[in-house]
Amino acid sequence: MPGVEGFWLTDDRKGVVQIAPCGEHICGRIVRVLDKGPGVPATDINNPDPHLRGQPIVGLLTLSGFNRDGAVWKGGRAYDPQSGRSYRATLGLNPDGSLKVTGCVLFICQSRRWTRAR
Repeated sequence: MPGVEGFWLTDDRKGVVQIAPCGEHICGRIVRVLDKGPGVPATDINNPDPHLRGQPIVGLLTLSGFNRDGAVWKGGRAYDPQSGRSYRATLGLNPDGSLKVTGCVLFICQSRRWTRAR
């Protein structure tokens, strides 16, 4: 069964995230920002922690703490640098090979579809 490790183009096509093992878990970091137009920050300006707002977007940990449970990776968190919010999250591979990234707040969940980067 293929894993979630690798390079993924986000659904909005604004970035590439590398998913790889980190310790006992699976994590994802932004490795490339695409279509960075004028006014797009190069740092994590929306982070709720003022001390972290100067950290670069490239290299930013956006997925953390995932463990495999059958065909799904659970128990993780997803951080959205555009909003500065973190969500409970799961990862799963769709039949077409794309990645389903689902983030939840309380009982409300929303999924995004990422594709493998080339």
